[in-house]
Amino acid sequence: MKRIILVAVVLLAASVDMQAQLVKFGIKAGLNYANQTGSDITINSDNYDKEAITSYHAGLVAEIKVTDGFSVQPELLYSTQGATYKNAAEEFKNELGYLSIPVLAKFHLNKTVSLDLGPQASFLLSERNNVNFKDAETFEFGVAGGLGFNITKNFFLQGRYVLGLTEASQDAEVKNSVVQISAGFTF
Repeated sequence: MKRIILVAVVLLAASVDMQAQLVKFGIKAGLNYANQTGSDITINSDNYDKEAITSYHAGLVAEIKVTDGFSVQPELLYSTQGATYKNAAEEFKNELGYLSIPVLAKFHLNKTVSLDLGPQASFLLSERNNVNFKDAETFEFGVAGGLGFNITKNFFLQGRYVLGLTEASQDAEVKNSVVQISAGFTF
């Protein structure tokens, strides 16, 4: 009976170890270079030019290994996006805080570099602006693509472009776009 229990414990430990190699969890954070694309915002019949803002993102990462050359990477990020609007007399900053959930297919080109592509759903958590825009849309859908670099077994860098496919504002035809540079650590 002791041998059966010992064999069961060894098999269970080996199974847990194999599962741990298939799924890695981690954290990441980085910079956003965010802008809004589309038609110009008109306020009180004045046109405003858009300029990008520098902001940040941070959150949780999981990497699920499917094969040696392919894995899936879901993420849960807080990401700030938006733009600065200017005309000859005034300047306004519109900053939107999103809970972003990208699910990326990672194609490992070698042990160091991966190509990352996939959809991203974002939910508006906060809106900070100093201009009277109508409310921003509360849901945004987009696509993300970029490259990942494994510096060590647990430390990685990522560069990515996210293009919003749905409108970010109820009163103008604008969509979010953001370039993200990230550093992260897996456990």
